[in-house]
Amino acid sequence: MWGALALTLSASTIAAQGSAKRVPSIRQVLKPVAEAPLSPAVMGDDSLTSRFDVSGIPVILRRVTANNVVAANLYLLGGVRQFTPQTQGTESFLLEVSERGTQKYPRDVLRAKMARLGSAIGVSAGLDWTTIALRSTVPGFDSTWAILADRVIAPRLEVADVELVRDQFLTALKQKNDSPDALLDNLADSITFVGHPYALDPIGTTESLTKLTVADLRAYQAQQMVTSRMVLVVVGNVSRTRVEKLVRESIGRLSRGAYAWTPPPPPATLPTAYAIAKRTLPTNYLQGYYKGPPATSKDYTALRLAAAVLSGRLFAEVRGRRNLSYEVNAAFVERAFALGGLYVTTTSPDDVLAIMRQQIQDLSSGMITTDGLERLVQQFIVNYYLDNETNADQANLLARAQLYQGDFRRAAHFVDDLRAVTPDDIRQAAAKYMTNVRWAYVGDPARVTPARLMRF
Repeated sequence: MWGALALTLSASTIAAQGSAKRVPSIRQVLKPVAEAPLSPAVMGDDSLTSRFDVSGIPVILRRVTANNVVAANLYLLGGVRQFTPQTQGTESFLLEVSERGTQKYPRDVLRAKMARLGSAIGVSAGLDWTTIALRSTVPGFDSTWAILADRVIAPRLEVADVELVRDQFLTALKQKNDSPDALLDNLADSITFVGHPYALDPIGTTESLTKLTVADLRAYQAQQMVTSRMVLVVVGNVSRTRVEKLVRESIGRLSRGAYAWTPPPPPATLPTAYAIAKRTLPTNYLQGYYKGPPATSKDYTALRLAAAVLSGRLFAEVRGRRNLSYEVNAAFVERAFALGGLYVTTTSPDDVLAIMRQQIQDLSSGMITTDGLERLVQQFIVNYYLDNETNADQANLLARAQLYQGDFRRAAHFVDDLRAVTPDDIRQAAAKYMTNVRWAYVGDPARVTPARLMRF
């Protein structure tokens, strides 16, 4: 399944693993969306945010008057659960081709109008949904929305445009293994999500994209661009009346469909395992994932802080004291269920693995001080606000709260949730979840001892 890629897989459950999936480098094919830094999100008082339906489409509107930018994210729900191995990547392919012209806006007209407006529309295909992201000025919002809506409702899908975009996607796929980190991501995702929908790739594979036809794209557009799959989040200085009118007169006219959103299932609880891709590189790359709690659990925030503590300790020990790496961290991945990660690039993977295991044991059995936790929470709050200060960031924050936790207002409780976590909550979260790590390794197999990987 991996072609020329040399793989060594532990445990028989990994031997039958399916096709590769998420490839960060391929996202370069999709159009970037630029915007300037804006005012911080209003979290403690969310009275400026409201939720309402327009033609059956849930709309979340946050009024921000401190700037002249509008961020409108249209979420097409389902992500990879919309696909089979043969159809994965269809939605991102379709929406990328739509940038080359619609029924109302032929390619040259569309591009000239977008240039005059100074607006941007970007597409990002994710595991749980595809985001069509609009960025415009307040005066240019209506005109930009009209283009976005027509890309969803009536893309031209000319044969020449389909073939051009196909070539772009396939070229990016061929280059995916050029980056060790991209290869590592693919390998880590594949071993983590055995038997899970996330084993599919929202961007697609060489096999699936090669077989897609114009007829397939037209059928997908007709069947899947339905209002039951849509959630719209708008952040900016625009009124509810204005948003309602724009939606009602465009995408609100689409068929309702029968889609019903449910959070994705958690991956199966699998034992520790590893996959190795042999590469001759100046350094070696390690990434492991472990399954965390659902977003609705109190443990979700506790594990978020536990991962932050672990990341800081690993940086101090691996990079600061031992000088074994220039990059090491313990990630926390926000989804309907949490995913914790361990990452390092190093010439001494065995030494780093020993440190990682020891630090996890210390965190699982010891107790951080109350003062230490308070400092961590304060720093975490500042960093989190900085990470979510733009209108676009706020839109994504609201969407995650609505879809993963069932209520956009949960975003306003982020600080309270952090401050409710105790040192013992962190210890228990580390002990409960930081186990059964599924490892990916890219580099020299002789430099890593499989038994060390299996101790997690």
